[in-house]
Amino acid sequence: MKTDYRATSPRQKRPLFLAWLQLRQKWARLLVAVTGISFAAVLMFLQLGFRGALFSSAVEFHQSLNGELIMLSSRYRSLISLDRFTERRLYAMAGVPGVQSISPVYLNFIQWRNPDNNQIWDIFAIGINPEHQVMNLPGVQANRQQLREPDTVLFNRGSRQEFGPITQYFQAGDLIQTEVDERRIKVKGLFQLSPTFGINAYLITSDLNFLRLAEFRQPGLIDVGVLKLEAGADVQQVLAQVELHLPKDVKVLTKEDYAKAEVAFWNTSTPVGYTFDLGVVIAFIVGAVIVYQILYSDVTEHLPEYATLKAMGFHDRYLLMVVYQESLILATLGFIPGVLIALGFYQVTHWATLLPMTMDLGRVLFVFVLTLVMCLVSATVAVRKLQTADPADVY
Repeated sequence: MKTDYRATSPRQKRPLFLAWLQLRQKWARLLVAVTGISFAAVLMFLQLGFRGALFSSAVEFHQSLNGELIMLSSRYRSLISLDRFTERRLYAMAGVPGVQSISPVYLNFIQWRNPDNNQIWDIFAIGINPEHQVMNLPGVQANRQQLREPDTVLFNRGSRQEFGPITQYFQAGDLIQTEVDERRIKVKGLFQLSPTFGINAYLITSDLNFLRLAEFRQPGLIDVGVLKLEAGADVQQVLAQVELHLPKDVKVLTKEDYAKAEVAFWNTSTPVGYTFDLGVVIAFIVGAVIVYQILYSDVTEHLPEYATLKAMGFHDRYLLMVVYQESLILATLGFIPGVLIALGFYQVTHWATLLPMTMDLGRVLFVFVLTLVMCLVSATVAVRKLQTADPADVY
């Protein structure tokens, strides 16, 4: 069945109306096109969602530190690529004007025994001074005084199930005891940190307990130094003063720069960030090919009608607008179910991995623009077929 254009003049027939008539003429083809575009949109949402979860989870620890300046080894690269420095470097900063307090932080992977099945898993241990408010996490603030007791820890409620149902046991009021590096410990509280692509679970303990658990650690060496500034102190001015006293084996960053360095490590020093970016590109290409095939078939099928329209006085620009508007209609129809499906995948992924998969307006708009561009690029390639629509062929 052909679309009837004969009873309509160029002024009466709007390109958008004509584009919709052509698309709905074959519902099966329209459904295939919408499905393909939705598939491409979902793929882009998933790749961007994983990339966003990678970066947001990687810096949760950094953002939780209660200090404006962070001291690190000059060879420090990321939480999973640590390097230590002597604590004397940190204590030397206590006399810098504007510095209110200093706090050392110990970090290391140690071995955790699942109390249910006795399996051993690496867990990321954080050692802090319980007398200082080092981390701005509700569970840590409420329970840090309990860390004064020997062999006590706080467990991360966001940990994967391989480490045991610790959260359920704790909420039920059960006494939780297990082993960390073959030393008996008790869980005294819970806190929340999301797992990352390199860390599956955390525990927090006191600095003294940390050194008891990690007996392989050399005393006097720390991983991170937190500098809390006085109220009203200018961060950049204090940073400049601190840098005057820094030996070459350490560096000091603002907390924001510390988080940015972690993101840069995952984005440039590992293949993970590149992989997700490549996934978005592949999804874009797949969607573009699908839309091109649909539009090319539609233009080819209606080529005699386009030739007739030219003979009736319709300009090439009008016909091009019809094809471009078809692509925009397809982009919109395919994007809407793509967003809804992606939201479902985000929720399922969060349940399965505990990664912070969240949908924000910026990502929705970005993928919508990518979808529009994808369809417009396909239309640009497909409209070349219109050049072969010759009115002389009709007669």
